[in-house]
Amino acid sequence: MDTQFMWQDEYNIGVDVIDKEHQRLFKIINKIFYMKEEDDNGQWACQEGIKFFKGHTVKHFREEEDYMASIGYKDLEQHKNIHKGFRENTLPALEKELEQTQYSEEAVEHFLGVCAGWLIGHTLTEDLAITGKNEKKKVDLLPGEELTAMKKLIIQLVFDMFHLESQIISDAYGGEKFGRGVYYRLIYKTPQDEKRQQIIMVFEEKLLINTVGKIMGIQSNKLDSMLIHAARYTARQFVGRVMEHISSMEGYELKEENLLSYEQFQKIFEKETLQASLLFDTGEGYFAYCAIAPQLLEGGIATPIGAENAMEEVEKYLMKREEQQKEEEINPKKKILVVDDSMTVRQGMKNLLGEDYEIALVESGIAAIRTITLNRPDLILLDYEMPICDGRQTLEMLRSEKEFANIPVIFLTGRSDPESVQNVMALKAEGYLLKYLKPAEIKQKIDAFFEKMAGQLS
Repeated sequence: MDTQFMWQDEYNIGVDVIDKEHQRLFKIINKIFYMKEEDDNGQWACQEGIKFFKGHTVKHFREEEDYMASIGYKDLEQHKNIHKGFRENTLPALEKELEQTQYSEEAVEHFLGVCAGWLIGHTLTEDLAITGKNEKKKVDLLPGEELTAMKKLIIQLVFDMFHLESQIISDAYGGEKFGRGVYYRLIYKTPQDEKRQQIIMVFEEKLLINTVGKIMGIQSNKLDSMLIHAARYTARQFVGRVMEHISSMEGYELKEENLLSYEQFQKIFEKETLQASLLFDTGEGYFAYCAIAPQLLEGGIATPIGAENAMEEVEKYLMKREEQQKEEEINPKKKILVVDDSMTVRQGMKNLLGEDYEIALVESGIAAIRTITLNRPDLILLDYEMPICDGRQTLEMLRSEKEFANIPVIFLTGRSDPESVQNVMALKAEGYLLKYLKPAEIKQKIDAFFEKMAGQLS
């Protein structure tokens, strides 16, 4: 068996009656992992195990609420509502799915993944708050100060939940690709539907395996449906905790969730205005936290995930990822980073080259350095004339870093006079492209560059 969901002492909150029941619930889930793999009476054993789990969950909620009442916990009603939501909405929907599919393996894995993710997130956020270790403090700050508070809060939550010392890499993350990503979108609305809030969390695949997967005892290095379900519910708890701390996000309720492809994620970044776009490095992998301006929320990006289609959507998501990975392995595309302050030029290059190459787009030299760090390109097309940090300065920064020194760079320029060309070539780039060339000529020159490179390696 690849999965053993075992609670560890370091996650105890220090309240005996609560810690013992947490450990019992985790042991029950772990037992169900075994039951579902039994050849004889596996379905019956799962049915009984799930009933047992539900009974203990309800008992645990009651005991936890009694304890909170006994100490006068100020957020008791809010905590009770979270319990109520899981008890009256999440569990019944999962049970209905189990019955409709006659306890199929997929439905059991969905049940276990959701319950594991909910328990991980709830125990390491809401339950820790009972003891005052993660006391909830509302903040009512100016936008700049609120963003600073959000950064500190996220770093603290990552440490509280996963014991990882994370650091912020950028507070202006531009949607750059890093590793194999999982893109998870949450849409919140106020009860009157007057305001909307959209949060996207981007996880490097290995980070999910090294955090949620580690707690679940998953031993493989591959995402599966159970881990995705657990990660969804852990992320819900994480985002919910961030929103509880920020006064401007008070009163929002989760209305929709989606799993996005990178292309769908890029589409959002191209059209939406971001209130916060933060990139973190945990040492176990990168993740990004992005909040999008409420008034600009766009629907129809991806299929909403609900109780009735969660299994199907997660399986489709994983299948598409696997197909894409196989395609990348069979027909790997060279990576080109286009650095230009003109959106027209950037998009034109993507439209021209995107079919044959993997294209990343940034608008400045500083953003280029960040992108190269996250996803090293095979070629950089660099605008020579940019404000603040021009092509010369960007190339100098690249050449000063040993890791980036040998990445080929071709300058993009609108000038063809001898003096300008001489200035460009003096920087020891691989060459230059005139922006006013016909698209077919630009494509031909890029293709010829890679053919030449391939010939040198053979």
